[in-house]
Amino acid sequence: MIWPFKPNTKKKIAKIEINGAIGSSTRVQVLEALKTVEEKKYPALLLRIDSPGGTVADSQEIYSALRKLGEKIKIVASFGNISASGGVYIGVGVNHIVSNPGTITGSIGVIIRGNNLEKLLDKVGVSFQVIKSGPYKDILSFDRNLSPEEREILQQLIDSSYEQFVQTVAEGRNLSVETVKSFADGRIFSGEQALKLGLVDRLGGEEDARRWACELVKLDPEKTECDTIEEPKPLINRLLNGRSQVKSGVGSAINWLEFEVATNGQPLWLYRP
Repeated sequence: MIWPFKPNTKKKIAKIEINGAIGSSTRVQVLEALKTVEEKKYPALLLRIDSPGGTVADSQEIYSALRKLGEKIKIVASFGNISASGGVYIGVGVNHIVSNPGTITGSIGVIIRGNNLEKLLDKVGVSFQVIKSGPYKDILSFDRNLSPEEREILQQLIDSSYEQFVQTVAEGRNLSVETVKSFADGRIFSGEQALKLGLVDRLGGEEDARRWACELVKLDPEKTECDTIEEPKPLINRLLNGRSQVKSGVGSAINWLEFEVATNGQPLWLYRP
């Protein structure tokens, strides 16, 4: 059915949630949601981030889309339980950030990990025959150690990604590069510490961020509705939603394992305890 009147979204604000590790599926979902916010002409957006970070390029694309949308509407980010590494990168794409005092944040840095199963393979008598076009084509291969030259190549890759991260945080938070580097050594800190460092603007919860977003566009926080923009779920998922904590936990574990496998050997903006 075609309705004769479109909903008046100019008197509402939108909300987008970023949960879990940031990868390609997160990027697709968030970019589509941001497009919806722009097309429906919401005056403000509440961006809830509860993420340890993730892949470099996906974080960069979300950041760029937020910067572009932020030229047209007001956006307030709300840091949840954890907003670290790539979560911070995305967060500094908006001009207003609210964090809980106890939020785990920071972890500004880059990590790359590979698996070395050489000793295990030797024990079971398995070896690989490799034919390659260049000496570094199988860099981070799991059946041998890195050579000194390979370590240097990867370190240069990490350093380049790190400089991009630091520069973005400095620009997004109006800080000097030197100031950002003074705490961008991979350490984590609380939201309260982040406020003192200039990474966030206010302390508070999601409701405080929602009210701030309303106030920025001169809407009454007490009366303004907040529409959550999310990917439509299959009917079976909606019917079973919340019925099994165990299933939910298993699903989360599987999703994390898939992310680990998919990103093995990639530079990551990710907090990994």
